[in-house]
Amino acid sequence: MSGFDDIGAEIFREEASELLQSIEKGLMDLEATPSDTELVNSIFRSMHTIKGSGAMFGFTELSQFVHEFETAFDDLRNGRAEVSKELIGLSLQACDQICKLMDAVDGTDQDNQRILESLRQLMRPNADGAAVSAPTEETADAEVIGDQAQSIAPTATDAVITTVRFWLGTDALRLGSNPALLIDELRAFGETTVRALDDRIPTLGDLDPSDCLTGWEVEVAADLSDDDIDMVFLFVRDEMELTVEKRGAEPIAPVDTGSDKSEHASTAAKPAAEPTPTQPQAAAKQTAGETMRVATERLDELMDRVGELVIAEARLQALTGATSDPAMMSVAEDIQRLVAGLRDATMSMRMVPIGSILGRFRRLMRDLSSSLNKPLDFVTVGEDTELDKTVIELLADPLVHILRNSVDHGLETPEERLAAGKPETGTIELGAKYSGAEVLIKVRDDGRGLNSEKIREKAISRGLMTEKDDLSDNEIFRMIFQPGFSTVDKVTELSGRGVGMDVVMRTIGSLRGEIDLASELGKGTTLTLRLPLTLAIIDGMLIDVGGERYTIPLAAVEECVELPALHTVGHAGSSYLNIRGELVPFVRLRHLFEIDGEPPEFQKVVVVSSAGGRVGLVVDRIIGNYQTVIKQLSQFHACLKFFSGATILGDGTVALILDATQLVALGRDVELRARREAAA
Repeated sequence: MSGFDDIGAEIFREEASELLQSIEKGLMDLEATPSDTELVNSIFRSMHTIKGSGAMFGFTELSQFVHEFETAFDDLRNGRAEVSKELIGLSLQACDQICKLMDAVDGTDQDNQRILESLRQLMRPNADGAAVSAPTEETADAEVIGDQAQSIAPTATDAVITTVRFWLGTDALRLGSNPALLIDELRAFGETTVRALDDRIPTLGDLDPSDCLTGWEVEVAADLSDDDIDMVFLFVRDEMELTVEKRGAEPIAPVDTGSDKSEHASTAAKPAAEPTPTQPQAAAKQTAGETMRVATERLDELMDRVGELVIAEARLQALTGATSDPAMMSVAEDIQRLVAGLRDATMSMRMVPIGSILGRFRRLMRDLSSSLNKPLDFVTVGEDTELDKTVIELLADPLVHILRNSVDHGLETPEERLAAGKPETGTIELGAKYSGAEVLIKVRDDGRGLNSEKIREKAISRGLMTEKDDLSDNEIFRMIFQPGFSTVDKVTELSGRGVGMDVVMRTIGSLRGEIDLASELGKGTTLTLRLPLTLAIIDGMLIDVGGERYTIPLAAVEECVELPALHTVGHAGSSYLNIRGELVPFVRLRHLFEIDGEPPEFQKVVVVSSAGGRVGLVVDRIIGNYQTVIKQLSQFHACLKFFSGATILGDGTVALILDATQLVALGRDVELRARREAAA
């Protein structure tokens, strides 16, 4: 392939992948609402787009497969077949096959024929005893060339004849268009007569054999709508000349071919309507927002530049505050406003709705339900909730683990559910919503719930806790996130090795997110992922500890209080703070970071929270809230587990960003040690 062909093929793969996701989503919806004809038409349009684009960019085998797939699916579109679970299953297999053909996987021909033959066999009983088959290229060419084709005799059922005349652009053949395929599309609507229009072909001396110079007149015994015409000529519409006319709009009696022709002359010679060129629906397209594809690398680079601009703006604010020059302050305020707008616009470019990855989950749940014989309803809420593209991409695998566990471990078998007084069909809900500067993604099932006693026994046997440890149910539930932890006695294809939930915890932690877990035995389990809206720029609270400045993500901060002067220091520099009747452990950052010197007389406590609970961080001083541009730490600093990154301040110095999750875990460990020592 040339460089241009390579680029075109890559663009096709990207667009086809999106269309396949749309088809899979449509098939899932169609299985739930079989009578929705608009869904059928939408699926058909997506198939048609893949077929046309595939032929244009040289994916011949893929285009032929989709053409056969589309032809079989056309029975459903025209009411000759009905939606069934078997049809949806075969259609999903066909989508998988299209992915293989797109990636040029070897050995696909046998699978192609198997899937298509299964589709034909499934359609045949509902198609008057014969499957609808697409005309071969040879028969299509033979019919196209035949100027001597007989005229169509209109019947009472086919009272309207639509005549379509079209000339493709002269470059059509070089761009991969095939007039025979377009005519095949028209044949699908009814009986056709085809005539070649050669009046525009120049003399031999002026003829370029690579030009498309022949026009076509196709009479179809059907009343074709504008949408039908648009569907056929979807990919060549901009560069072609097209006219459509109809005749016989009134009911016409069947023609008696044995009687005198003159008796029916008035019927046969009904005046034809003036040809009306059909126009592209430009107005409708203009009302929708236009889009263009931009490489992710360019968005990343733009985000980096905006981050640097935010840092430079902070430095300008610091300099302006030092000079107190009114003119400079005015300029600095303007720049601050512009930078804020640019930052928000750039961040919004990277935001992707979570619905973009829900399609694969619906397919996953359908397959799991079938393989495990557990009927279920998969409910999605908040599909329009947006997250940073990087977060969305990294979130897919953890959600797969969680959903598989919900079906395999969470939901009971139909017999167990009926015995427990539950509906035979289980429910799994995946929802997303905004919560301040975070997005909450919740997975809930109405299954058996977590058994705290069984988890406790397993944790004791593995040495994760002792018999004397007095842990709450929530603390025991979190044991499932330990590496290699599993309560399943038998390892299956889906689970049992204990390598799923710890991966989930690590991935969510790398996204600066947290996990909340709630469960009730016999009622079900709810797992909530708390994720930041973006990974690039956050609001942070700047603090001072021993002359060094640190940043705490503002989303993790609950409140700030004064540290009592006479508070007793507990074990390992830790103690408890009574906040409105609740004991909250706190950690002195001076002790944690081994900072020498005497602390100030009045210290502050910043209470931060995560899925594991709350902890107070004792600091020397709270400086204020600032926009924080996150810079990742190098691999050499991976051992610094209490820091999630760094940021550059307005004066050019660096401040480390504290990892609230790790600090809460530290406070929880200190608290657990204190309990053990008290029990001893």
